[in-house]
Amino acid sequence: MEYAQLVANIQGLTAIAVGLLIGLASLGTAVGFGVLGGKFLEGVARQPELGPMLLMRMFLMAGLVDAFAAISIAIGLLLLFGNNPLILAVATALKTHTGS
Repeated sequence: MEYAQLVANIQGLTAIAVGLLIGLASLGTAVGFGVLGGKFLEGVARQPELGPMLLMRMFLMAGLVDAFAAISIAIGLLLLFGNNPLILAVATALKTHTGS
């Protein structure tokens, strides 16, 4: 019964961690895109002749900002649907603790 309670606790906390990981990554990306777009418009308004160069750099930075969210979502989904390494560690610790 102790093993089942530990696994349920780990799965519950993993679900909370995945929700925070995906939610905060999405929030950070949204804020990043907002700041990036605002600064792009500000730069083009100041010097319209630099518009194409600023647009290229904005898209480069948008790819980097979006990559952060994609990596966070992939890690979150891996923790949620993949083999959770914490459950394996608990199983190994219980086997060595009980001696079986």
